[in-house]
Amino acid sequence: MNIQLPDKLYYSIGEVSRAFNVNTSLIRFWEKEFDIISPKKNKKGDRFFTPKDIDNLKIIYHLVKEKGYTLEGARTVLQTEKNLEKKIEIITRLQAVKSELLKLKNLLED
Repeated sequence: MNIQLPDKLYYSIGEVSRAFNVNTSLIRFWEKEFDIISPKKNKKGDRFFTPKDIDNLKIIYHLVKEKGYTLEGARTVLQTEKNLEKKIEIITRLQAVKSELLKLKNLLED
């Protein structure tokens, strides 16, 4: 999972859904299911996600989409697992390194 978002204070739900390559409805659903996601809302009801919300969405995405946890299983892991955010950050960095190494390998083979 390689989420590309610019450094900002707030992100719209459209930006978030494109970054995660999911529908906006899934982001809204996860917001209802997981209390660690709490975007700010304006008077129109538009959601604005903070960088902390994005980090929490990365964790949920990793557990549900990449690891295959059920929503209940993901909730349990979020409540019991310590340093989960750090572990996922390390996994993401390792995946980026692997990707770069594979690119280098392909260049060398050509």
